[in-house]
Parts: sequence; C-alpha cells; structure tokens
Amino acid sequence: MSPNKKYNYPHKISLGRFLLDAEGVRRNPIPYHEKYFEKFGDSFSIKIGLSKHIILSRDNEIAQQILVKNHKNYHKSKFQSVYLSKYLGNGLLTVDGDFWLKQRRLIQPAFHKQKMNQLVENMNQTIVSELDAIVEGKSIDLFPVMSQLAFNVVAKSLFQLSISKEKLNRIKFIIGEVQNFLVKEIRLPHKAWWFSVSGQVKKHQQLALENNEIIREIIDIRNSSTEEYNDLLNMLLETRYEDTGEPMPTTQLIDEIKILFIAGHETTANALTFALNLLGRHPEVQQKVLEEIIVIESQADNIIEQLQKMTYTNAVLNEAMRLYPPAWITDRQNINDETLVDYKIKKETLIGVSFYALHRNPKYWNNPDKFNPERFLGEQKKISMQYFHPFGAGPRMCIGVGFAMYEMCLTISHIVKKYTITSYNDNIKFNPLITLKPVGAKVLFLKR
Repeated sequence: MSPNKKYNYPHKISLGRFLLDAEGVRRNPIPYHEKYFEKFGDSFSIKIGLSKHIILSRDNEIAQQILVKNHKNYHKSKFQSVYLSKYLGNGLLTVDGDFWLKQRRLIQPAFHKQKMNQLVENMNQTIVSELDAIVEGKSIDLFPVMSQLAFNVVAKSLFQLSISKEKLNRIKFIIGEVQNFLVKEIRLPHKAWWFSVSGQVKKHQQLALENNEIIREIIDIRNSSTEEYNDLLNMLLETRYEDTGEPMPTTQLIDEIKILFIAGHETTANALTFALNLLGRHPEVQQKVLEEIIVIESQADNIIEQLQKMTYTNAVLNEAMRLYPPAWITDRQNINDETLVDYKIKKETLIGVSFYALHRNPKYWNNPDKFNPERFLGEQKKISMQYFHPFGAGPRMCIGVGFAMYEMCLTISHIVKKYTITSYNDNIKFNPLITLKPVGAKVLFLKR
C-alpha cells in the first residue's frame, strides 16, 4: 500500500487502558481477553508506538485466513521464532518458510498413520505401566500423574529402551525449567535487561545446551548400535531429504527431538487432565465411555481396531479440548500489507488468535460453556469441526495429531475400565502459559 492509503484496524484499546491491566494480563490474560471480546466484539487491537499494531481475535474467518487460506503471507511471530528458538533451536515449531517446508516433508512420513500403528503396542505397555502407580481411594492432583505418563510415553516412543531413567528425568527437569523462564521473558519484556545481567538467560541457555548433549549422546549410541529398534528415533534416522538423499544432520535432529518432547508431552498431559476432570464431574458421560469400551473389546482384540471404533471416547476428548484447548493461542505476522477480512492491515502486524475464546464464541457454539460431547458425533460433528482448532489448522497443523489421539484414547479407556472417577472441582482452574496448564485438578479414583 502506498503511504496515502489508509489502514484500518479492529476497535482499538487505548495503550493507557492496556497498561493499567498489564499486571493482571501478565498473571492470566484470558479473563481480560474475555472482557475485551465481550465489550468490543470478536476482534480488537492495540497500537504500540507510532505504527505497530497488535490484533487479538476469536473470529474463525481470521483464523482461517492466517492459518489456511493465505498462510504464505503469515509467518510465526518473534515470540516463537526468537524467544523459543533461543532455547529450543530450529525445529518445526520455530522455523518458517522454505526450511520449515523442507523439514515438514522430511518428518511427516514418520507420523503417517501406518507408522503410528507400529508404535501403539509400545505406547500401550507404557500407559499400563504408568497407571499401575495411581493412588486409589485418596484425592490426588491429577496433572503431575498425567504429565509423568505423557512424558514417558513420548520418551519410550522416541527412544524405546535406549535411555536411562536418570537422563530421562534430567531432560524433563530441563524442559520444565526452560519453559517457565520462557514465559517470564515473553510476559515481562521490560525486565529483559535484568534477566540478562542477573545471569538468568545464560543459566537457561546452558541448561538447553546440556539437554542437547544428552540427546546427542543417545543418537551417537544408536548410530553405533547393531540392534533393531521400532521407535521414532529410528524412523527419523532413516529419513532422507528428497533433493540430496542425505539424512538429517545430527544438530537438526536434536532440535526436532526437543520439539517433539515439548509438543508431545505437555499438551497431551493438559488435555488428559481436563478430560478426566470433566468425566469425574459428569458420571453419565463416564458411563457411556465405559459402555463403549466394553462393547469394542467384545468385538475386537486388536488395539488398532479398538482405537478406530472409539467414536464416543474421541468425542469426549474433542469436547474437553474445545473447552480447554492445550495450545490455547497462536500468533502470526503478515509479511506484506493485507486485507484481513474487513481490515486493511500494515505488514508486520502481530495477529493473535485465541482458540480458547474462539471455541467458546457464541457465534459458533450453542451453550458454549457447557460440556457436551454430542457436538462431535454424527452430523453435528461436521459443523463443529469447522470451528475447532485444538491442534492448529492448515499446513502447520500439529504433526503429531494421530499420536496424541491414540495416546489419549488408550489412557482414558484403561482408566475408565479400572476406576470410577470423581472430581473435586466444579470449575477447573488453569494457568495459560505457553500451553493451557490445569491447576489443582483434584480427583478420586475408586476401583470398579
């Protein structure tokens, strides 16, 4: 656009209003987002300085435009490409453009349904083993249990048996430490100088390097091994770039493995915690899940066949992720000037889409705050899926969708078969960090 052309943005919140709310937004932005959406409509904006704008939206049309229809004009923001890459490297989550496409094409076959089917038996054994440690007859905080389970499922799926428990725990610790610090950096940009001079940035970069070395050692041991392994690491080692026929460099493989650890364990742990908590508050839904599993197991012995028949269990998980999407927000910046639905926006505008708010937008959902798995059954499912983005949308949709759904269905089925679940929370609390993390989700497991 020429300088004479006018840009127009959604309703602008004054910078003064935003600064007044800044401390509350830092602690938990979702209530403030809800307040602004209620007052100003499905999108609002903030002007930063003389010409920079931020847009936040719960409009599905905007989500579709930036993630699907015109995704090539939208790159990941600096929050993801700069902050995350500083600690996580240049994996699928943080890179853009041609390099992202090259990596996606290389890695995608490892997550093909047929490949995922090969991992299911190992995944199932890990889940059963983890669930043996569940405390019965006593109120427990569910998230740590699901977090440990999901982490071990990813670790065993990635490395099968080729990693010690000590190293596994160290990877988990480092990931947690780095993520918590990342949230501080993103939400407190005015303290960047302090984080630097106090040595906190250096400390967490050193932790990230330690993580790299642990993973590098695992890869080196695998490369020198003559044993056969059926895991994701083996699949990734066997991949070859189309243009050169070369394997992925070790440094790049390390970055991709770190992304798989983070994307593959925390979001799943969050979703399982929310889903089980909701089942504990809705015994009639819990009963329907149990009845479905009993019928399925009477019809098929094969785990893959059973998973393919879990229609109602899938609907429960989808409805839980609608209400509490683990990846609760995404953002993009436009490379060129753009007409975004009704707005003419300048290049490098930061656009955030709150999936949490979109999934509860009354424009798209009847009784949006009600837990109702029927939304994802039969004909209604086709309508619901248009406005449902728990794994993102478009070409950058999460590569591990199939893996996550298999893992969550297996976990739910094993738990519901063995236990009745009772929740102690009428309203689930959460902390919107990089993912939507459940807080204090107390449940009681009693043997059936």
